[in-house]
Amino acid sequence: MAKFGPAGNGIDFYDKGLKHTEQVPAFLKEMGLNAFEYQCGRGVNISQAKALSLAPVFAQNGITVSLHAPYYISMSSLDEEKRLGSLKYVYQSAQAVKALGGNRIVIHSGSCGKQSREQALYKALDTMTKAREMLVGNGLSDIIMCPETMGKIGQLGTLEEVIALCEIDESIYPCIDFGHLNARTHGGLATGEDFDAIFELILNKLGSERAKHFHSHFSKIEYTEGGEKRHLTFEDRIFGPSYELMLDSAAKYGCEMTVICESDGTQARDAKTMKDYFEGKAV
Repeated sequence: MAKFGPAGNGIDFYDKGLKHTEQVPAFLKEMGLNAFEYQCGRGVNISQAKALSLAPVFAQNGITVSLHAPYYISMSSLDEEKRLGSLKYVYQSAQAVKALGGNRIVIHSGSCGKQSREQALYKALDTMTKAREMLVGNGLSDIIMCPETMGKIGQLGTLEEVIALCEIDESIYPCIDFGHLNARTHGGLATGEDFDAIFELILNKLGSERAKHFHSHFSKIEYTEGGEKRHLTFEDRIFGPSYELMLDSAAKYGCEMTVICESDGTQARDAKTMKDYFEGKAV
């Protein structure tokens, strides 16, 4: 079954007078959603005790939890201390999501900086390999790392680069951020065939399991020459991509993916719009 939910809390949550994470699962269930991505972009600041207390609440409400690892992870950094220091943040993220009852962490692989894309990818491949070995060695082999496609051209994170990172181990699943891919290609996801090509590449390179159950982010994103500028809402009529075309293609390939909506403030309602469309409920 495909799963849909928001990245963190938006205006629909707060407009109901809700404030606390303990209230999130019931709110999502009431909205008809079944996924949630806990945000640790600025650091893993949830205690094990807190996470363990939340896990049964998410489970009782049928909400699958993933976690976004810190933004400052840089698997391709020229600074070796920073590059290898990223392993600590991956470990912290893995511990937190396991305590929350989930098993997926989304990771930014880094940027190219003053090195070639090939050199940056080489470093990221080494760091990702070390990260997998670290998780296995610390009893966290069930945690799925999801390297994310990125929206700025200077960042490491084309679809092909993310697939290369996933080829390290079958336990690594891609996080396909369709808004990011559209932004870094200046509107390159414009037709059903464009989305079909993404699913075909994942299927051919990573196999049917990961092609069917991949992780994803979706939002409309404004872009400039350098790629991603800012996240928008589904009200936008200028920038894409189209969630309908993406979901049509996903349905054609029999996908049962997790779709986390990252709209600017309206992530819960926009996630519900996608879920209804995918389930054939949209008018």
